[in-house]
Formats: sequence, structure tokens, C-alpha cells
Amino acid sequence: MLEKCRRDETCRVCGADDWTEVISFGSLPLANGFVDPADADEAQDVFPLDVIVCRSCRLMTLRHVVDPGTLFKHYVYVSSDSDQIREHMAHIVGLATRRASLASGDLVVELGSNVGTQLAMFRAAGMRVAGVDPAANLAEIANARGIPTDPDFFGPEPAGRIALEQGRAKAVIGRQCFAHIDDVHRILDGVDAVLDDDGVLVIEVPYLLNLLDENQFDTIYHEHLSYFSLHTLRHLFGAHGLRIIDVERVAVHGGSIAVVAARESAARVPEPSVAALLGLEEERGLLTDAPYRAFAERVTRVTEAIRTLVRGLAADGHRVAGYGAPSKGTQLLMACGLTDQDITVCGDTTSLKHGKLLPGNRIPVLPPEEVAATEPDYYLLLAWNYTDEVVRKERRFLEAGGKFIVPIPEPRIISAQSAKELV
Repeated sequence: MLEKCRRDETCRVCGADDWTEVISFGSLPLANGFVDPADADEAQDVFPLDVIVCRSCRLMTLRHVVDPGTLFKHYVYVSSDSDQIREHMAHIVGLATRRASLASGDLVVELGSNVGTQLAMFRAAGMRVAGVDPAANLAEIANARGIPTDPDFFGPEPAGRIALEQGRAKAVIGRQCFAHIDDVHRILDGVDAVLDDDGVLVIEVPYLLNLLDENQFDTIYHEHLSYFSLHTLRHLFGAHGLRIIDVERVAVHGGSIAVVAARESAARVPEPSVAALLGLEEERGLLTDAPYRAFAERVTRVTEAIRTLVRGLAADGHRVAGYGAPSKGTQLLMACGLTDQDITVCGDTTSLKHGKLLPGNRIPVLPPEEVAATEPDYYLLLAWNYTDEVVRKERRFLEAGGKFIVPIPEPRIISAQSAKELV
């Protein structure tokens, strides 16, 4: 599918062309490419999934870029309503409010705003809000909820329209979407078009150090083009007259960083957290090739261990189901070579996925209660980043003798007895 995919020769952040090859997962379907059962016999488009690192700015990225229209114009990921995510979104409101000195009536703009859940919290705090998201189906839901959302890719044009119609934003937010974007410079040009002189940009991305340390290979799929360190973001933001003034490590999505930047002209003094995290990255060798090569070796070992464990349980007559059907879960199953012969069904709360089949392996997705009715012996916890919350919620399953397989960073089994240590 060459017309839908291209090979990048130069780094999207710094323009260099000196790469370290990290790992290749071969050619795979899109992690969110859920299949209608009526189309089960049709071949899916597949695209190369090769990971490389820029030796200049140390961006870890995918070698090939899938057309964003193919990825995002109709999207099935809906912002989670889990307790953890709701609490985190409230934290982001507090962080932006402090750093931008937000007051009632100030404008907050969000790129990749999904169905407007984050903006709804800002609105509840008294701010005016505007969202931009390329998924027309999600923008429609947001607008129906009263969150004004432009179904477009964020950049100078939609940002300029917002500035013209509503004024400049005191805060621009980008939660868990910045890593999806190929033309990051266009995004920051959009920020420049709408951000107030003393406003702040708050970008949240999965953190490269967590990915490497915790072997989070399942977060590597076609939508996630970039895997950022703070060093790389500093390089990128500096090219657009932005200075990083604060950073926090946050637990969501397996470990992320919330990065706050302001215009250099605002002369804001960076918090000590910025120098501290930059120093940690240097100490951990992120500016060298070594940690990326070690990561590739761990991925090869762990994918084999997961495959062996699950197939062994299935061969012994145990019924194994998937708990959750997030993008990272479909990627994990494909990377491990697991199919509907190993995993009978996946349960997920997202109604847009119900009745569909997972990409690549055709495992059916059903509402969680329907999967529970099949009485699985084991759940492979594909939404492993919610392990503690899931274990608390599913005590009855565990007390009845059921078990969870947590695949990351190494496969392990949680029983009723071992769960007591988590609660």
C-alpha cells in the first residue's frame, strides 16, 4: 500500500539522516483497524513497522509513516472514563491553571481533543474551550456534548480561525496525541497562531524512558510515530521560540510526561524539574545507542515468553480471553503471534468496538459482561496499565479461581492470593 505509506529519510524534529536501527516488527495491519465480521475473509492492508533512533536529536521513531487520513479520519479510540484517567484529567486542569494563571472566561484550546472529555473539565472550571480533532465521528460526539470542536487536523489554519473568532488562548493542551503527529513543526506553527503572549503549551506524551525501562513494546504501532525524551522535545520547542518551563512524570498510559512550555519572550524561569529530568536522561544513556539495543533484545525475549505461556495454557485446555482491546493490546497480540486459536475473545467497554474483530488475528470483541459469561480461566490483561484498578474491580473473578496474565514488562500471573499484595 505504497500510496498510503511513505519511508522517512530525515528526522521530523531536526532534519538529520543518521539513524540507529532498533527493531522491526515486520508488516502489520493498523492497531485500530478493527474488522467487520462480514469482511473477515478479506485481506487487510499491512504497513512496515520498523523502529529507528535519530543520532542527532535522539528522537525514537518509526521508519515509515502511514497517511494520517487513513489513520484518523474515522477513529475508534474514545477517551477513557476510568477513575485513573478522570483523576489525571483533573490534575491537568490544575497544572494548566497554575502555570497559565487561568481565570474564568480565559480560552483553552485542545488539539486531538477526542470527544471533549478534557475540555469539559476546563469548561466546568469556568473557561471557554475549543477543540480540534481530525476524527469527524468523535468531533460530532463532542459538539453534541456542547464542546465546540473543529473536525480538522490542528495547524495554523484551524488555530488561526479560533484566534480570529475567539481571541488568543491562555493555554493550548495536547494530551496523548502529539506522538501521533508527523508534521510536528506544523503543529507548533498552529500553537504560535493561537497562543497568547503569556500563555502556556501543555503537551503530554508517553515517556521514552518508561517505554525502554518497562519493555513497553506494545505501545509501538503505526499511530505512534514518535517516542519522546525531554531532550528531543527541548530541541523541537526551541526551534519554535518555546522554552520548557516545567515537566512532571505522570503514571497514565504506562508512564508519561506532562511538559509545560512558554514563549521565550515571556522570560519564564524553568522549574528545577526540567534540569533534573534532563540530567536523568543523560545519566541513563539516552543520548547513546546502548539502551535502544538492549530494549530490542528484551522485546525478542519477552514476546517469545508471552507466546509460550498463552499457547501452553490453551493447549492444556484452559480458556484464555483478552481483558480490554486497546490499540496496545492488538499490537501485543500481533507482535507475539497470538491468534483466535489462543485467545477466544476480548472484552472491551468501548461500544464502537463491539461485534468487531481484532486486526490481524480476527479475535472477536464483545462487551465485558458477555465475555465474563463465557467463564474464562485466564484473562490476558491487554489493558495492563490499569492493572491495579482492574484487580480491585475483578475480585470475584479472582476469588472464584480465575487468574490474570499481566504481559508487561515480563509475563506474570496474578491469582487471588497474589492480588492481595496489589490492593
